[in-house]
This record gives sequence, structure tokens and C-alpha cells, in this order.
Amino acid sequence: MAKTETHYTLPRAEFDKPVKLLIVVAPYYKDISDNQIAGAKAEIEASGGTWDIVEVPGALEVPTAISIADRQSNFDGYVALGCVIRGETTHYDTVCNDSSRALQMLGLQGLCIGNGILTVENRKQAELRADPNAMNKGGGAAAAALHLIALSRKWGAQTKGIGFKAPSGSYLLAGENDGSSNA
Repeated sequence: MAKTETHYTLPRAEFDKPVKLLIVVAPYYKDISDNQIAGAKAEIEASGGTWDIVEVPGALEVPTAISIADRQSNFDGYVALGCVIRGETTHYDTVCNDSSRALQMLGLQGLCIGNGILTVENRKQAELRADPNAMNKGGGAAAAALHLIALSRKWGAQTKGIGFKAPSGSYLLAGENDGSSNA
């Protein structure tokens, strides 16, 4: 990304009811993940939310932990954090693609997930992206999860009518009695 380039950032999500997120982090590069966590916590707290945190061994385990938490806990959303730095083998491609794909699949099932798993070429790129005072990708992932929670709450309250709905009491089905007497 060019230093002169600017991007639009949505206004912070607002909530009228408490919101609770789970931060799932793979701290393989601990200094980088610590910065991501700091950014995520700050964003969640700025929206009035609360958080819990769990560590997993690597980026491939992040989606599994989120899936387990969704089945067995009561979180509104999830923040996936970690860092994958390109190495000498194709393992980088597998970890990047599979962790991202699994998170996307969970999202398509309705989970509110902010993906902050960094996929970078070198440590310098990771440090810049993780730094809460620079690119703050941990905060960005938390903001994404919060926006998805807000959308879920907005649309979750709506109900859709299906088909034709007759006015109440206007029609009787065959064999029904409306209580009136024909005698």
C-alpha cells in the first residue's frame, strides 16, 4: 500500500444492547499478536463491548476454535488474529488459503467474524500491520466483527410475511364453525 493512499473507514458501530466478542489468536509471533490483540481490545472497548480471549497453536486452528465457541458458548462475534509470514516452502500458501477459506465458510453460515490473520512476505510488513499506532489490523478485524454484529442485530429483528395473508376472521376453512347459529 502506498503511503499517500487513503481508504474510507466506516464510522464505529453502535449498540443499544451489550455486545461480547471472542478474540481467537494464534500467537506464533508473540510480539506481533500482542499488538494485534491491543488494537482489537481497544476497538471493542471503544464500542462499549466486552471480550474474552483464547489462544490456539496456529492459524489453521483459529476457525476450529471459533466453530467450537459458537456451538458451546454465547459470543456475538469473533475476532480472528494471527500472522503467517512467507517461508521457504508452500506451507505458507496452505495455511493462508485454508484458514481464510474456513473463516469465510463460517461467516457464510452466519457467524460475525473479523479476519485479522496477517498474510505477509516478511516480518517488517507484519510489524507495520499489527502496530495499533500504524495500520492496526487487529483493530480493523474487531471493527469488522462489530459491524457484522450490528447488521445481524438490525436484520435479525425483521420478520418477513409469506404469501397472501387474509384479514383476521374473514375466512373459514371447510368444516370450520365461526360460532354463529343458523337455527
